[in-house]
Amino acid sequence: MTIHTGHPFAEEPDPARRLRGRVGGTVSLWTAGAGRSRAGLTVTSYLVGAGEETRIIGLLDPDADLTETLLATGVGVVQLLTWEHRDLAEMFAGTAPAPGGMFSQAPFDQVTWGPRLAGATTWAGVRVESELAVGWSRLVTTVVEELEVGDDDEPLQHRRGRYAR
Repeated sequence: MTIHTGHPFAEEPDPARRLRGRVGGTVSLWTAGAGRSRAGLTVTSYLVGAGEETRIIGLLDPDADLTETLLATGVGVVQLLTWEHRDLAEMFAGTAPAPGGMFSQAPFDQVTWGPRLAGATTWAGVRVESELAVGWSRLVTTVVEELEVGDDDEPLQHRRGRYAR
């Protein structure tokens, strides 16, 4: 795990990161694997495509353990985070320490698709459909196999490098 020393949306050096930080959106936690082979990553660069089969498409860090585990297992869990999960979001993003490991910071239930955050009211069990290198990311398209949508009264939002209610 790397804890970054600089602000990820600082003035320099990458204008594309600055633009992405201004787009902002709800924060999701993508998880995959089981047992000691679990991995997770905080993701804000994703979208939902409705249709006969709903798809969730994410831009994932190609070097992240989550990306490797998700592609190897072919399944994962996408859960939306709330304001109360902001510290957990930082840990899974690699910007805050997680003593004992990221998965020891909150209760997770093992479901068919991987570890599901017990406190997440909105989550999807997904199957990987395709992946493609796009810029410095992996564009991963998943098909939703299970979906629960909760109230999410205080969704965790990320804009310009900061969490907002």
